[in-house]
Amino acid sequence: MAPVASFRVTLQPSGHSFTTDGSDTVLQAALDAGLTLPYGCRNGACGACKGKVVDGLVDHGQAQDTALPTSDRAAGMALFCCAKPLSDLVLEAREVGTAKDIPVKILPCRVQAIERVADDVIILSLKLPANERLQFLAGQYIEFMLKDGKRRAFSIANAPHDDGYLQLHIRQVPGGEFTGHVFGAMKEKDILRFQGPYGSFFLREESTKPMILVAGGTGFAPIKSLVEHAIHQGIKRPMEIYWGARDRAGLYLPELPLAWAREHAHIRYVPVLSDATPADAWMGRSGFVHKAVLEDHPDLSACQVYACGAPAMIDAARADFAAAGLPADEFFADSFTFMSPPMAAEKASLNPAV
Repeated sequence: MAPVASFRVTLQPSGHSFTTDGSDTVLQAALDAGLTLPYGCRNGACGACKGKVVDGLVDHGQAQDTALPTSDRAAGMALFCCAKPLSDLVLEAREVGTAKDIPVKILPCRVQAIERVADDVIILSLKLPANERLQFLAGQYIEFMLKDGKRRAFSIANAPHDDGYLQLHIRQVPGGEFTGHVFGAMKEKDILRFQGPYGSFFLREESTKPMILVAGGTGFAPIKSLVEHAIHQGIKRPMEIYWGARDRAGLYLPELPLAWAREHAHIRYVPVLSDATPADAWMGRSGFVHKAVLEDHPDLSACQVYACGAPAMIDAARADFAAAGLPADEFFADSFTFMSPPMAAEKASLNPAV
């Protein structure tokens, strides 16, 4: 059997490098190595991932002439979503380090699936056009652009590497115009329009501190994205997930965090109910979810916290965690605010991340 080729790819100006056997595109190999390069369509049509091959040879693959004309190829340019290494490479490529490095787009999408996982929670799967992908950081959100000029914001629940569809967790708000439509009239194949990604609620991967992730209700959506991204990136920092809801039905994906904890020794999961009913037969933790964190961690000085949920939960957690020693710059939050009808803004994601 012939030996498998191994090519080293070095990025400039960062100096970051990774190895690949040449079977994946440069973009995919970089993402698998934990390095985020900019991209748009991932199929050679848009040119968002274009960079220069400073040294080495690539197979340009399915790069389209509109995005990579002959003159660009002659100048050493390549589309990293299509190009595959044929040798060691030195590439001139911009890396995505923060939310400001990712362009905000306006895109159409088609409703791919509507899954009701609780009486008042729907998981909505959205498919983008064939030549588009939304690049985002785990934990960010999008805003639907409605015909009346209003907007509704929802966190993305899937991780960036799993971008075939966008997954949103939508809770029905009494009197809410948009969520009323989602629960009452929306059908598969409906077309929507959104803008994004937005938000500074994303994983600080450079830290080595233990992570505590606190979700209230559908605040689990961005927490799910963070956890799945961390697992994909091979991040082994201790992660403790506290998910709070009123009753058992509010923990609408009960098996998923249990599976994370079962399969990964560095992950712990603590469900918390604030108002369990006798029918719940609840034997687990009770009370406010952030209080459960404090019961387990009276000293938070060495931790990093990511919290997502209603403003009252976020405000209480911010104050009580600070009193327990959590540094202010280690508290990252996404606050869901709900306005009363007739405005009915189901979620204005303030993203007051520090």
